[in-house]
Amino acid sequence: MRARSKHRKSTTWGCNAWSRVSMSTVVWSLIGCLLMLHLYSIVRQRDTIGGIRLHTSHHILLRELEAVEEEDIQIPPPKGKRSPHAAKRRPKRKTTLIDEFLDENSQLRNVFFPDEKTAIDPMKDVGDDSFYYFPARIWLDTEGNPIQAHGGGILYDDRSDMYYWYGEYKDGPTYQAHKDGPARVDIIGVGCYSSKDLWTWKNEGLVLAAEEKNETHDLHKSNVLERPKVIYNERTGKYVMWMHIDDANYTKASVGIAISDYPTGPFDYLYSKRPHGFESRDMTIFRDDDGVAYLIYSSEDNSELHIGPLTDDYLDVTNVMRQILIKQHREAPALFKHEGTYYMVTSGCTGWAPNEAMVHAADSIMGPWETMGNPCIGGNKMFRLTTFFAQSTFVVPLPGLPGFFIFMADRWNPPDLRDSRYVWLPLVVGGAADLPFEYSFGFPLWSRVSIYWHRKWKLPDVWKG
Repeated sequence: MRARSKHRKSTTWGCNAWSRVSMSTVVWSLIGCLLMLHLYSIVRQRDTIGGIRLHTSHHILLRELEAVEEEDIQIPPPKGKRSPHAAKRRPKRKTTLIDEFLDENSQLRNVFFPDEKTAIDPMKDVGDDSFYYFPARIWLDTEGNPIQAHGGGILYDDRSDMYYWYGEYKDGPTYQAHKDGPARVDIIGVGCYSSKDLWTWKNEGLVLAAEEKNETHDLHKSNVLERPKVIYNERTGKYVMWMHIDDANYTKASVGIAISDYPTGPFDYLYSKRPHGFESRDMTIFRDDDGVAYLIYSSEDNSELHIGPLTDDYLDVTNVMRQILIKQHREAPALFKHEGTYYMVTSGCTGWAPNEAMVHAADSIMGPWETMGNPCIGGNKMFRLTTFFAQSTFVVPLPGLPGFFIFMADRWNPPDLRDSRYVWLPLVVGGAADLPFEYSFGFPLWSRVSIYWHRKWKLPDVWKG
């Protein structure tokens, strides 16, 4: 049709010609509108980001947190036999920092896992080091004991004006259930710590304890309890804990639910299930601004993530679920929200070995989710490719500091899991928009997410816990 009409005489404006001109005008008008809308969104985003920077620019320390710190770690020459926990590698392959990290006899052991002499002790007068975070150092509670809250999350409770840190209490011996099994610690329970300032933590004890005698119970010490997260339900007045429940071989692949009247427990264990009928391993819970809570979990042999809303009482999932990040093999999700956009940090699936983090974004929590790339900045190339030798577990929002969060991660120590360390670092949402992947005209425009490496850092003085 277009070929024939192209050669028609046009001495008069016939109906077809007018239609052709009108369609052309409409098309170009639409393109013009889209371009204008695109330019407007860029300007608006720059204004928004500029507003964030203007709001925080007078905080000198915040600008310091965005500075890049580099690491220059030299791999020492081989000395003696490597430990059985060291990664197997092909003959003549060059030793990497990951090999050194996994080798419990490495000469760099104290670089990755500093000894007790460098422990963070908030109860001692440490002078200028007060309120500073030192990623991967031993972190002591107010009683002088190492904090045991691995794979955890933070709940801010406005009823008590207190932060509560929940995590796996791993203060037991590390062993393998069988020759080819993963390193494990028997279930001891979920530890809880309270704080006003996110630096000084009081041990509130085990808020959910293991079952010692009943071998059929989900919480029997021979099983697996990982990644506990707690949210508060305003309708029921209950604190609800969700966690990954498994057997020693990781074949149960379920979630467990417990409730309490108080943030410090004790929590009553209710039951376990496979949500939506699917396997569930690494998981997290996210409560949105409207009070709706969501479960996000790794499924289908960790090849994809699933996300779906919880029931109003937070004690079960609904029948609504979306499969996201399909075939991307991501786990350890840590979800947060900023200015109406949802962001999520995940890790790859390499067991206890560290790997590259990715950040994802969505305009709707149910998706579609797009992968934006590696958010890690600083250290060195290997630090960035291993998420600073750690794995994501949670992102803590900080009211009063827009665009600024704390990224929580675990530096796992497979030979001695009780000595795994915490890597807390500043996470900033802002800066130039990342290029879109599958959207025409640059939609949507998401702010960049950056996690900055620091050997030592603290929250801006203007933030009060």
